[in-house]
Amino acid sequence: MSEMEQFQIVVSEIQATRQQMASLNAQILELKATSDAVANQPKDLALHQQLGGVLIEVSDRNSLVEVLNNDIKTISEHLERLQTRETDLMNSYEELKKVLEGSN
Repeated sequence: MSEMEQFQIVVSEIQATRQQMASLNAQILELKATSDAVANQPKDLALHQQLGGVLIEVSDRNSLVEVLNNDIKTISEHLERLQTRETDLMNSYEELKKVLEGSN
């Protein structure tokens, strides 16, 4: 595989990684907003959660908040791994760029 082909693959992987990171960031923001909404919902008003195509009333708000917080933690950990991957890819990108610039 030529350096140019490797360079193109790295660029594609960087783009895909950044798209995944943007998606995960959006999911984290949504989960945090949901957790905040649950915390601010008056106790005398019913709270519902969607499971599949059905809305069910939530009786244990603390468990729901715990599930949301665990989801945030899991997604955040995945985001950290993607950020490390992006750093590695950017290093590869810079190295390949130097090689390609040197061959011109």
